[in-house]
Amino acid sequence: MFTTRPTLQGTFGMVSSTHWLASQSAMAVLEDGGNAYDAAVAGAFVLHVVEPHLNGPAGEVPILLAPAGGEARVLCGQGVAPAGATVAHYRALGLNLVPGTGPLAAAVPGAFDAWMLLLRDHGTKSLDDVLTYAIGYAEHGHAPVENVGATVESVRELFETEWTSSAELYLPGGQAPRPGRLLRNPALAATWKRLLAETAGAGDREARIEAAREVWRSGFVAEALVRQSGRPTMDTSGERHTGTLTAADLAGWSATYETPATYDWNGWTVCKAGPWSQGPAFLQQLALLPTELPAYGSAEYVHLLIEGCKLAMADREAWYGDAAEVPLADLLSDAYNAERRVLVDDKASYDLRPGSPAGRTPRLPVHARVTAPLDTGFDPMGAGEPTVAKYSHDPEVAADGSTRGDTCHLDVVDRWGNMIAATPSGGWLQSNPVVRELGFPLGTRLQMTWLEEGLPNSLTPGRRPRTTLTPSIALRNGVPVLAFGTPGGDQQDQWQLHFFLAVALRGPVRGGLDLQGAIDAPNWHNDSFPSSFYPRGRRPGSVTVESRTDPGTVEELRRRGHDVTVADGWSEGRLCAVARDPESGILSAAANPRGMQGYAVGR
Repeated sequence: MFTTRPTLQGTFGMVSSTHWLASQSAMAVLEDGGNAYDAAVAGAFVLHVVEPHLNGPAGEVPILLAPAGGEARVLCGQGVAPAGATVAHYRALGLNLVPGTGPLAAAVPGAFDAWMLLLRDHGTKSLDDVLTYAIGYAEHGHAPVENVGATVESVRELFETEWTSSAELYLPGGQAPRPGRLLRNPALAATWKRLLAETAGAGDREARIEAAREVWRSGFVAEALVRQSGRPTMDTSGERHTGTLTAADLAGWSATYETPATYDWNGWTVCKAGPWSQGPAFLQQLALLPTELPAYGSAEYVHLLIEGCKLAMADREAWYGDAAEVPLADLLSDAYNAERRVLVDDKASYDLRPGSPAGRTPRLPVHARVTAPLDTGFDPMGAGEPTVAKYSHDPEVAADGSTRGDTCHLDVVDRWGNMIAATPSGGWLQSNPVVRELGFPLGTRLQMTWLEEGLPNSLTPGRRPRTTLTPSIALRNGVPVLAFGTPGGDQQDQWQLHFFLAVALRGPVRGGLDLQGAIDAPNWHNDSFPSSFYPRGRRPGSVTVESRTDPGTVEELRRRGHDVTVADGWSEGRLCAVARDPESGILSAAANPRGMQGYAVGR
């Protein structure tokens, strides 16, 4: 089978990420004696610098980790809604949706604390060791990828007229970042240098990391974030609003460890974050599969996966969130999925059909009950948070000034068998104005909540907005074998399912998993459910496929009633993956060629 690159193999360490500089920085940490967790932290902070349109320190990150010889765990870096972020407050402002940009959309920042907790509990390197790469690129500059400049151009007018602190950083002299000219972020470099200086006398490695967490929560970083939240800021509502984030919100939140949600399928155990993320939708799609699958890649196979996805995502809308108990055991039960499986016939469904686990009555938000697309400008070539179809559409700016951001991903496995998958996102340069004193903006994850009371994903103080971020770790016989994930908002668990099945169902390469072949295989997505992102549109019956898809498959999908859009040949997904064979100890890695910036490295 044709692949764009080889699946890398070695025994020392492997890294895969959405940017080559992050991959190589993480690999440098492994070469310096660090473990997978040290490497991941260093790579993550580099991603903040080199992909500022895709993530930032005040964003969020769910992390799946599997220590050698230990149990897989979730480290939740998704912050909660501030105490003042109530449905009543937003309704009183005349809003029926949380804005897609601005401080009203900002949750308590979660990414920084999660990375610090990972470094403290599982790493071996010092704070200086892991921050040195990010500081270097921020201070001395890096060659930006094309989409940084494209993103800035898409919001140029907003930056120049409203978000002037962002214009100072990203439009110096009126010029957007471009390839061939170094992009620097001296304010961000100064932030991390000050953090290191203020924690230098804190004590040993762990004590210093704890001191850094306190600086973030209640020191100069917290003070600057709260000031920014209180500044009237133009957002997607067309009005200037202040946020609700307070010093108490920042001081009172911490990243936490959790037991992953899991599902056993065909000898594999897949681990995901809980239903405060969309991760269990991947597990539900597995549970809906019949015992005998159609031929891989056939029209019947693609149709089956699309229709199963629609059922899982309908349940996501009705049941997932952090504001109410989620009946996850029932949603994954054999009996429930046997009932749901019979709903899939040979025709495309255009309806949102949540189930009734254990007889419960599903409740959908008002937006989800509308069958026509809610966003009259809905574009299947650029939907979601995400890199969805054409990179020229990412990010996209709408007439109201709203933009679509994207996400990053990072996987590492080391020679000892430690494994990690993480999907950093939020805090994009187009989400909120840059905090002038810090060099990065607040996030916008609250846009994923509903301004209706009583839903699992209602905006609720102290509760997490349901995130689309969903890294994965898969085990064989209880042993971690595979870590993977992708950017892409609502598409993440669609693209990941196809990748995982391609790995699981097809033969090996060089005696190991065919990671690159599975990443390179033509992929697809559908938008038949409400988007998690403002303005929350949906496109019933839609399917977007890469042009490399067999024309006969496209014709058959249309015959079955799917509204098929044929996108560019290399446009669906940005997957990364690493793996370890527990018998031989051989490590492997692969990265997505789409967009021409994701790379795997290792030896």
